[in-house]
Amino acid sequence: MSEATRAEVCAAACADLFRGDGEIVAAAVAGFVPMLGSRLARATFAPDLLTTDGGPSLSAEPVPLGAQAGTVEGWLPFRDHLWLVLNGRRHVVMGPSQIDAHGNTNISCIGDWKQPSRQLLGVRGGPGNTLLNTTSYWVPKHSTRVFTEQVDMVSGVGWDRGAHEIRAVVTNLAVLDFETPERRMRLRSVHPGVRVEDVLAATGFELAVPDEVPETRLPDAEELRIMREVLDPKGLREREVPA
Repeated sequence: MSEATRAEVCAAACADLFRGDGEIVAAAVAGFVPMLGSRLARATFAPDLLTTDGGPSLSAEPVPLGAQAGTVEGWLPFRDHLWLVLNGRRHVVMGPSQIDAHGNTNISCIGDWKQPSRQLLGVRGGPGNTLLNTTSYWVPKHSTRVFTEQVDMVSGVGWDRGAHEIRAVVTNLAVLDFETPERRMRLRSVHPGVRVEDVLAATGFELAVPDEVPETRLPDAEELRIMREVLDPKGLREREVPA
């Protein structure tokens, strides 16, 4: 196997988000890389994970998928999906337009919410997800436009506003979590080839930085084989995180 690409490191980091979750729904709705990560987790260390084709909708109910893309194991009706959401039996990975140091996120608008300069998605499932379910985030382009001192509107609540659990943030540069006494964002690891200084420069607020910041783990040979030969033979992951 050739060396892991940045996209494959990110996918393995997204897979690690689900370690220890057990039999829950993994709703990786933020992009291809977190979806690949959830399926990788299911195919390796988390066989009880229920992976779906995305979030629930009235016209297309989520389909549990196996280790191989396109393998249908059953249907999850919309009403049952909502029961799982309301009872905290889901781990969702969302994509924030803005996120602050405590994990409050914005996917609604940019600028003053009374007269925003840009209209985005709206709050969607952000309030329910963050109040009821374990939530993580995927940011394919780490920048100060996303990591902001204050979000323009709170669509999903952070640790300081009563979130159930904001577990971690995976970006194209690093993995971040909230394992500090104040539940402020901490730099957990930097991806191979990335410096701590690179992450700090791309973050619009002060990060908690340990004395020693490790590198994000590389996917092993079996994980690389599964990603390249089984889950994503077309290499779509590389479009989301260019080398």
